[in-house]
Amino acid sequence: MSNEGFFEKVYQVAARIPYGRVTSYGAIANYLGATGSARMVGWAMNGSVKKDIPAHRVVNRNGLLTGKHHFQGTNLMQQLLESEGVEVIDNKIQNFEKLFWDPMKEL
Repeated sequence: MSNEGFFEKVYQVAARIPYGRVTSYGAIANYLGATGSARMVGWAMNGSVKKDIPAHRVVNRNGLLTGKHHFQGTNLMQQLLESEGVEVIDNKIQNFEKLFWDPMKEL
């Protein structure tokens, strides 16, 4: 599969993350059968800005906003999450386990 095809599959999964929930790069990679490709999912999220994909809902496996520097402005990722009721302290999702959306279980 080409990077472009992989990215489109990532976008299809990310588009289904519910409002107020979050997932991880690795969870998306695992769902797509690409275990160990979390970094590629991150690259896809980096390119998703023009595609109306809720990339702010994808964080690292520990709930950290590691992709926030790819959003315009320093706190846009956090602001988008907080507007959905997700609490973020020190760049980390609070109640991460409760808010975590696992595509393997949900799709």
